Amino acid sequence: MSKNKSKSIVFKIAKYVGITFAVILGLLFLTPIVFADQIKEQIKKTANERLSAELNYSDVSVSFFRHFPSLTLTLNDLKLNGSAPYKDQQFITAKEVSFGIDVASLIFSKSVKIDQIYLSDSSINIKVNEKGEANYNVYKSSAQTPKTKDSTDTALKLERIEIINSKIVYDDQSTKVHFDALSFNYLGKGNLDKAIFDLYSKAKIEKLNIVYDGEPYLMNKQIDADLITKVNVNSLSFVFEQNNLKINQLLVDFKGKFDFLKDGYNMDLVLKSDNSDLYDVFTAFPPKYITWLSKTELKGNTNLFLTLKGNYIASQHVAPDLNLDLKLENGFVNYNKSPFPVSNLNFEIKTTVPSLNPDLLIVDAKNLSLNVNKDYLKSTLYMKGLNTPDINADFKAKIDLEKLNKGLGIPDLTLKGSLIGDVTAKGKFDQKNKLFPVTKGNIDLKNGYLKTKYYPNAITKIALNAKIENQKGTFKDLKINLKPAQFTFEGKPVFVEAALSDFNDLNYDIKARGELDVNKIYKVFSHDGLNLDGYVKADLALKGRQSDAEKGNYSKLNNKGTLELRNIGIASEYFPQKFVIKEGIFKINQDKMTFNNFLAAYGQSDFTMNGYLQNVFNYATSKTGILRGSFKVSARYINIDEFMSKTTADASVTQPEIQNKTETKQTGVIIIPANLNLQFTANAQKVNFDKLNIQNAAGNLKMNNGRLTMQNTGFNLIGCSVTMNANYQAVTPQKANFDYAVKASDFDIKRAYNEIDVFKKMASAAEKAQGIVSLDYQLKGRLNGNMEPVYPSLAGGGTLSIKNVKVRGLKMFNAVSKQTSSEAMKNPDLSKVDIKTTIKNNIMTVERFKFKFAGFRPRIEGTTSLDGKLNLKMRLGLPPLGIFGIPMTVTGTQDNPKIKAGRKTEDLKETVDTE
Repeated sequence: MSKNKSKSIVFKIAKYVGITFAVILGLLFLTPIVFADQIKEQIKKTANERLSAELNYSDVSVSFFRHFPSLTLTLNDLKLNGSAPYKDQQFITAKEVSFGIDVASLIFSKSVKIDQIYLSDSSINIKVNEKGEANYNVYKSSAQTPKTKDSTDTALKLERIEIINSKIVYDDQSTKVHFDALSFNYLGKGNLDKAIFDLYSKAKIEKLNIVYDGEPYLMNKQIDADLITKVNVNSLSFVFEQNNLKINQLLVDFKGKFDFLKDGYNMDLVLKSDNSDLYDVFTAFPPKYITWLSKTELKGNTNLFLTLKGNYIASQHVAPDLNLDLKLENGFVNYNKSPFPVSNLNFEIKTTVPSLNPDLLIVDAKNLSLNVNKDYLKSTLYMKGLNTPDINADFKAKIDLEKLNKGLGIPDLTLKGSLIGDVTAKGKFDQKNKLFPVTKGNIDLKNGYLKTKYYPNAITKIALNAKIENQKGTFKDLKINLKPAQFTFEGKPVFVEAALSDFNDLNYDIKARGELDVNKIYKVFSHDGLNLDGYVKADLALKGRQSDAEKGNYSKLNNKGTLELRNIGIASEYFPQKFVIKEGIFKINQDKMTFNNFLAAYGQSDFTMNGYLQNVFNYATSKTGILRGSFKVSARYINIDEFMSKTTADASVTQPEIQNKTETKQTGVIIIPANLNLQFTANAQKVNFDKLNIQNAAGNLKMNNGRLTMQNTGFNLIGCSVTMNANYQAVTPQKANFDYAVKASDFDIKRAYNEIDVFKKMASAAEKAQGIVSLDYQLKGRLNGNMEPVYPSLAGGGTLSIKNVKVRGLKMFNAVSKQTSSEAMKNPDLSKVDIKTTIKNNIMTVERFKFKFAGFRPRIEGTTSLDGKLNLKMRLGLPPLGIFGIPMTVTGTQDNPKIKAGRKTEDLKETVDTE
């Protein structure tokens, strides 16, 4: 073949290749343009038909070149909102979302097939509320999608999912699980067009944070994972067949099954890490340990096995079973090349939490042991249950704490001392049934020293010699000896010795001496920003038996000494704020604690008290102990509203006129502790209670068995003198019962209406009245969680004495005036009239009373309801002597009274208190 002919053949081949390449390149440019409108229309149609959430994007483009060789449609600046109840919050945002399109479906099919999805620079926010309602249910199933004759579905049959440089936030309030995956890259491949398919995935996360119930477990961890997951689209079920995870340097195998239920999850998950190096395990720990790890030599073989199996349905309080097994063999820890490394570190712990219920917790720590040179620590623990646990424990130690501290390199802690311990315990702890494990043990600590980063000075010269013994497993046989316990802080020593036995009838012998600045010693253990003030100085010797204190056999007691307190805050479950002792010196003699000029504060309230307490030791050491005492109390100001219980609850409004119940937050009633028997002779210059401004209050108060009794209490209110006897007792934190008898002489009725809410409600007719009245009334009933009276519960009666009152503009008298054509009836003046009433079941019964004015002699009787309804009989005696009269009835409401001639009335319906 000639040279020219060969050149011609090569030229032709190159020509055809060039033409073919040009055609292909042209098709790559032209195909997106030709089919762009068709693709965009199908995407919009699919979004409207398949998505139940709002979708927005800035621009749409079609190209072969974004993810070559795939033809992709790209939505720029995509924003997709979540499903109910998160329809107004964003679920997915992305710089680009591209859909890979099957080119053959464009040419040969009526439907556009999408077989690939690419998310770039996206943010995926998954939210689940406390009820288990999630924001990710945005895709309608085919059963939910309406079908039309000419509908041409866009098929979503995926073969590839790729997520590039994205962020995932998962916040599940029902399970209290939160995690963040930052710089998340994911590639998923598989035959995703089937109902059941295998998904082969690779995932890489630069930073993973996992938080459970507010506590961080993994922070800033790198994840590299190869995953094989079997997916069932019909049931939304995932089977994790092979999942190799790498958390920093720790290799973990993850398998199991996860199903989405209607209102929760079903899970059967297994996490396992076999024969891992101890160093690799610590690389998966929180970041604060990384500095420690860089200076520490770690050796040892670890095994981890975790399972989580069962349903999690928050609304039904159903939870899965958790099992966690941890094992370490031949561990070695040496921090910063310490001459005292920790060796032979071993532990084997099996933990089971059925239904994630702490009361069913089982901890089986078969072995925890270590050595520091010849020193040792060995222990075992088996515990079943949390409230009344079964315990089998053994602890033995002979160790130099300074060497242990240096070998482990415990951050921010300096610890010294020689510790020898030998304790065994076996049996049940049950406070209600007075059971305590059979126990025998000794703890001996000498030359102790403790210093933290939170305070510059250490607690020094710590010495503790404690012995505990219980041969029969009951409170009665329990003996504890503490001889001595002492330490020095800020140059001031504190000494305590105690011998305690028979915890059924506590026999005690306690000596305490020393000074302690609570504020400073608290800072030794505290984080910055927390604060607790207080100063305690004690010189006490207490000896006796609890039963002698209860029975008043004070001659058998030997209690004496002084206790000085300053700026001590006392918190109690009964009150929402702290009771602060500003200054107080207690003198203890036998069972009586006396104090003079005791200064205290509670919120805005201040108190000066003198008196005594009895049975203090029994009260402090026993739930059944009754604290007795008598005081004289004076105060410049008391704000009773601050004593409201901190308990809140949703409760329906109690006024009977409101038919539709609404939810209101209740602050809680004032709770009087049941174990108090205290008497007070009290006076206060000013008292604030539920918008009432009380002046110069004085009287006798008694707290006994949860009841508050007020006797001969006098005070000034709205400018008049009031005397009252009352009883009050909380039934629950949201309910209290009360009864009182009150006398108020010559008060301004207009002022009472304006300033006292209860008076306004029960005497609403006083709105249009002016003048002076007196009140003598007895009432009992119930208060709700806002310390407001529940009107159907009120029962009682009394007399309202009218001295000189002008009624102006009252609608009832206006209606009577119109009915009788008597202008004088509009604004009557009343004097020397006694109105007797009784209250029961939301009805006030008005006994017959008469009055006269302008020649008329009206007579009124009947009933009114506390929500303003009227059912009154009236006889209007005509001038001059009232012998002849007009019978009338008054019905309707106080705002819209209806006056009719005659005697026929309509009985008002009673509202019975359901509680």
